[in-house]
Amino acid sequence: MLSHSGRTRLECFFLKKEDAMEIAPESQAPPSPIPKLIEDLTLLDEVSNRTAGVSRLEMCIQCGTCGGSCPSAADMDHTPRMLFAMIRAGMRKDALMSNTPWICVSCYHCVVRCPQNVHIADVMYTLKGMAIEAKLYRDSTAPDFSQTFVDMVEEYGRSFEFGLATRHYLKHFPLRLPSMAPMGFGMLTRQRMSMTPRRIKGIDQLKTILKKAKEVEAVHE
Repeated sequence: MLSHSGRTRLECFFLKKEDAMEIAPESQAPPSPIPKLIEDLTLLDEVSNRTAGVSRLEMCIQCGTCGGSCPSAADMDHTPRMLFAMIRAGMRKDALMSNTPWICVSCYHCVVRCPQNVHIADVMYTLKGMAIEAKLYRDSTAPDFSQTFVDMVEEYGRSFEFGLATRHYLKHFPLRLPSMAPMGFGMLTRQRMSMTPRRIKGIDQLKTILKKAKEVEAVHE
Protein backbone atom coordinates (compact mmCIF):
# COMPACT_ATOMS: atom_id res chain seq x y z
CA MET A 1 0.00 0.00 0.00
CA LEU A 2 1.26 3.44 -0.89
CA SER A 3 1.47 6.23 1.64
CA HIS A 4 0.37 9.82 1.00
CA SER A 5 3.89 10.61 -0.28
CA GLY A 6 3.90 7.81 -2.89
CA ARG A 7 6.22 5.53 -0.90
CA THR A 8 5.33 2.20 0.58
CA ARG A 9 5.09 1.86 4.30
CA LEU A 10 8.18 -0.36 4.29
CA GLU A 11 10.17 2.34 2.48
CA CYS A 12 9.05 4.97 4.95
CA PHE A 13 10.10 2.72 7.82
CA PHE A 14 13.67 2.51 6.55
CA LEU A 15 14.01 6.19 5.69
CA LYS A 16 16.66 8.16 7.45
CA LYS A 17 15.48 10.15 10.43
CA GLU A 18 15.87 13.49 8.66
CA ASP A 19 13.95 12.27 5.62
CA ALA A 20 11.15 10.99 7.82
CA MET A 21 10.90 14.42 9.42
CA GLU A 22 10.54 15.99 5.97
CA ILE A 23 7.46 13.91 5.10
CA ALA A 24 5.89 14.29 8.55
CA PRO A 25 2.94 16.68 8.77
CA GLU A 26 3.91 20.24 9.68
CA SER A 27 1.72 20.11 12.78
CA GLN A 28 4.00 17.46 14.31
CA ALA A 29 6.89 19.70 15.36
CA PRO A 30 9.89 18.03 17.05
CA PRO A 31 9.80 18.28 20.85
CA SER A 32 11.74 21.19 22.32
CA PRO A 33 14.88 20.25 24.28
CA ILE A 34 14.63 20.21 28.05
CA PRO A 35 16.50 23.26 29.41
CA LYS A 36 19.44 22.46 31.63
CA LEU A 37 20.54 24.50 34.64
CA ILE A 38 24.02 25.85 33.99
CA GLU A 39 25.79 26.30 37.31
CA ASP A 40 28.27 29.14 37.73
CA LEU A 41 31.13 27.17 39.22
CA THR A 42 33.42 30.23 39.12
CA LEU A 43 31.37 32.08 41.76
CA LEU A 44 33.26 30.58 44.71
CA ASP A 45 36.63 31.64 43.28
CA GLU A 46 35.32 35.09 42.42
CA VAL A 47 33.98 35.76 45.91
CA SER A 48 37.19 34.43 47.49
CA ASN A 49 39.44 36.51 45.26
CA ARG A 50 37.45 39.69 45.81
CA THR A 51 37.48 39.35 49.61
CA ALA A 52 40.26 41.27 51.36
CA GLY A 53 43.00 39.04 52.73
CA VAL A 54 42.41 35.28 52.77
CA SER A 55 38.71 34.48 53.07
CA ARG A 56 39.12 30.68 53.59
CA LEU A 57 35.60 30.41 52.18
CA GLU A 58 36.41 27.10 50.54
CA MET A 59 37.19 25.64 54.00
CA CYS A 60 33.56 25.90 55.22
CA ILE A 61 32.42 22.49 56.55
CA GLN A 62 28.73 23.42 56.89
CA CYS A 63 28.71 22.93 60.66
CA GLY A 64 26.22 25.77 61.27
CA THR A 65 28.20 27.43 64.08
CA CYS A 66 27.93 30.77 62.29
CA GLY A 67 24.14 30.69 62.11
CA GLY A 68 23.88 29.57 65.72
CA SER A 69 26.13 32.43 66.83
CA CYS A 70 24.51 35.19 64.75
CA PRO A 71 22.22 37.58 66.68
CA SER A 72 20.48 38.53 63.41
CA ALA A 73 20.01 35.06 61.91
CA ALA A 74 16.24 35.07 62.52
CA ASP A 75 15.81 37.97 60.06
CA MET A 76 18.03 36.50 57.34
CA ASP A 77 16.75 34.79 54.20
CA HIS A 78 19.56 32.27 54.60
CA THR A 79 22.03 31.57 57.38
CA PRO A 80 25.69 32.12 56.43
CA ARG A 81 26.11 28.35 56.11
CA MET A 82 23.26 28.14 53.60
CA LEU A 83 24.53 31.17 51.72
CA PHE A 84 28.00 29.64 51.35
CA ALA A 85 26.45 26.41 50.07
CA MET A 86 24.60 28.45 47.43
CA ILE A 87 27.86 30.09 46.40
CA ARG A 88 29.51 26.69 46.03
CA ALA A 89 26.60 25.54 43.90
CA GLY A 90 27.03 28.54 41.60
CA MET A 91 23.66 30.07 42.45
CA ARG A 92 24.83 33.61 41.68
CA LYS A 93 21.48 35.38 41.41
CA ASP A 94 19.99 33.70 44.48
CA ALA A 95 23.10 34.38 46.56
CA LEU A 96 23.32 38.06 45.60
CA MET A 97 19.58 38.58 46.04
CA SER A 98 19.69 37.23 49.60
CA ASN A 99 19.25 39.80 52.37
CA THR A 100 21.78 37.98 54.56
CA PRO A 101 24.78 40.28 53.87
CA TRP A 102 22.62 43.36 54.53
CA ILE A 103 21.30 41.98 57.83
CA CYS A 104 24.83 41.17 59.05
CA VAL A 105 25.82 43.66 61.79
CA SER A 106 29.57 42.87 61.59
CA CYS A 107 29.77 41.76 65.23
CA TYR A 108 32.35 39.11 64.19
CA HIS A 109 30.89 36.61 66.65
CA CYS A 110 30.68 34.06 63.85
CA VAL A 111 34.29 34.68 62.84
CA VAL A 112 35.54 34.12 66.39
CA ARG A 113 33.63 30.85 66.76
CA CYS A 114 34.19 29.38 63.28
CA PRO A 115 36.28 26.18 63.64
CA GLN A 116 37.70 26.69 60.13
CA ASN A 117 38.59 30.37 60.63
CA VAL A 118 36.46 31.45 57.67
CA HIS A 119 36.38 35.26 57.45
CA ILE A 120 32.60 35.33 57.29
CA ALA A 121 32.02 39.03 57.93
CA ASP A 122 34.54 40.01 55.25
CA VAL A 123 32.79 37.73 52.76
CA MET A 124 29.52 39.53 53.57
CA TYR A 125 31.12 42.86 52.63
CA THR A 126 32.23 41.32 49.33
CA LEU A 127 28.73 40.03 48.58
CA LYS A 128 27.22 43.46 49.29
CA GLY A 129 29.61 45.07 46.82
CA MET A 130 28.85 42.46 44.16
CA ALA A 131 25.10 42.87 44.71
CA ILE A 132 25.37 46.64 44.25
CA GLU A 133 27.39 46.23 41.04
CA ALA A 134 24.90 43.72 39.61
CA LYS A 135 21.87 45.61 41.00
CA LEU A 136 20.61 42.39 42.53
CA TYR A 137 18.67 43.27 45.66
CA ARG A 138 15.01 43.36 46.65
CA ASP A 139 15.14 46.58 48.65
CA SER A 140 17.34 49.53 47.70
CA THR A 141 17.30 51.10 51.19
CA ALA A 142 20.49 49.50 52.49
CA PRO A 143 22.44 49.69 49.19
CA ASP A 144 21.55 53.38 48.83
CA PHE A 145 22.64 54.11 52.40
CA SER A 146 25.90 52.24 51.83
CA GLN A 147 26.64 54.10 48.59
CA THR A 148 25.83 57.48 50.18
CA PHE A 149 28.22 56.73 53.04
CA VAL A 150 30.99 55.75 50.60
CA ASP A 151 30.42 58.89 48.51
CA MET A 152 30.79 61.13 51.57
CA VAL A 153 33.95 59.39 52.74
CA GLU A 154 35.44 59.81 49.28
CA GLU A 155 34.44 63.49 49.20
CA TYR A 156 35.26 64.57 52.76
CA GLY A 157 37.45 61.78 54.13
CA ARG A 158 34.94 61.11 56.90
CA SER A 159 31.27 60.55 57.49
CA PHE A 160 28.95 63.57 57.45
CA GLU A 161 26.16 62.41 59.77
CA PHE A 162 23.73 65.27 59.20
CA GLY A 163 23.92 65.00 55.42
CA LEU A 164 23.86 61.20 55.50
CA ALA A 165 20.76 61.00 57.70
CA THR A 166 18.96 63.79 55.87
CA ARG A 167 19.51 62.31 52.42
CA HIS A 168 18.60 58.82 53.62
CA TYR A 169 15.33 59.81 55.29
CA LEU A 170 14.26 62.19 52.53
CA LYS A 171 14.65 59.44 49.95
CA HIS A 172 13.29 56.44 51.85
CA PHE A 173 11.38 57.59 54.95
CA PRO A 174 10.26 61.22 54.48
CA LEU A 175 7.31 60.83 56.87
CA ARG A 176 9.66 59.92 59.71
CA LEU A 177 11.61 63.18 59.55
CA PRO A 178 9.35 65.15 61.95
CA SER A 179 9.73 62.51 64.64
CA MET A 180 13.53 62.62 64.20
CA ALA A 181 13.73 66.40 64.61
CA PRO A 182 13.95 66.52 68.46
CA MET A 183 16.86 64.07 68.55
CA GLY A 184 18.63 65.89 65.73
CA PHE A 185 18.14 69.27 67.44
CA GLY A 186 19.54 67.87 70.68
CA MET A 187 22.65 66.56 68.92
CA LEU A 188 23.19 69.90 67.20
CA THR A 189 22.86 71.96 70.40
CA ARG A 190 25.29 69.65 72.22
CA GLN A 191 27.72 69.84 69.30
CA ARG A 192 27.50 66.11 68.74
CA MET A 193 26.71 66.76 65.08
CA SER A 194 27.51 69.55 62.62
CA MET A 195 25.25 70.95 59.91
CA THR A 196 28.21 71.54 57.60
CA PRO A 197 30.71 68.93 56.40
CA ARG A 198 34.39 69.20 57.26
CA ARG A 199 37.15 67.70 55.15
CA ILE A 200 40.07 65.94 56.73
CA LYS A 201 43.60 67.22 56.26
CA GLY A 202 45.32 65.57 53.35
CA ILE A 203 42.12 64.84 51.45
CA ASP A 204 44.09 64.93 48.17
CA GLN A 205 46.35 62.12 49.40
CA LEU A 206 43.32 60.07 50.40
CA LYS A 207 41.72 60.54 46.98
CA THR A 208 44.98 59.43 45.35
CA ILE A 209 45.04 56.27 47.49
CA LEU A 210 41.41 55.48 46.70
CA LYS A 211 41.98 56.05 42.99
CA LYS A 212 44.96 53.69 43.00
CA ALA A 213 42.96 51.07 44.93
CA LYS A 214 40.18 51.20 42.33
CA GLU A 215 42.71 50.78 39.53
CA VAL A 216 44.23 47.74 41.21
CA GLU A 217 40.78 46.26 41.83
CA ALA A 218 39.83 46.75 38.17
CA VAL A 219 42.95 44.89 37.04
CA HIS A 220 42.14 41.85 39.18
CA GLU A 221 38.47 41.65 38.08
